Amino acid sequence: MAGTVTKTEQVLSMVKKVTFDWTATTGGLASDTTAKYYDGEVLRVVCMETSCTGYALELNDNDGVDLLGGQGATLTSGGSDFGTSTGGSLSYPLSAVSSKLTLAVTGAGTTGETGQTIVYVR
Repeated sequence: MAGTVTKTEQVLSMVKKVTFDWTATTGGLASDTTAKYYDGEVLRVVCMETSCTGYALELNDNDGVDLLGGQGATLTSGGSDFGTSTGGSLSYPLSAVSSKLTLAVTGAGTTGETGQTIVYVR
């Protein structure tokens, strides 16, 4: 995938914080993978204000499993905040097991659209 993503990975006591600052390129795409491996429950994923009107976001583990459980399929300008589990009748915690995390943004409009995604893991 194309696009530019700048990552900041921090360990804050028991909680790990990964920040993806992304800028989409042709076709509204941006993607990158963390340098570190993560274990634990994904406590929260926050998508901060973006410059685009609509986009889709996935946060995948090494097995290609979307840790958002599809919740990032239709996002709009502004913020989105995902809690600790998927919705629906079968609710389960979002978790990573010895995995690098890959952020994939699609459909972000035109080149230069920007956003920030913050992931908290415990």
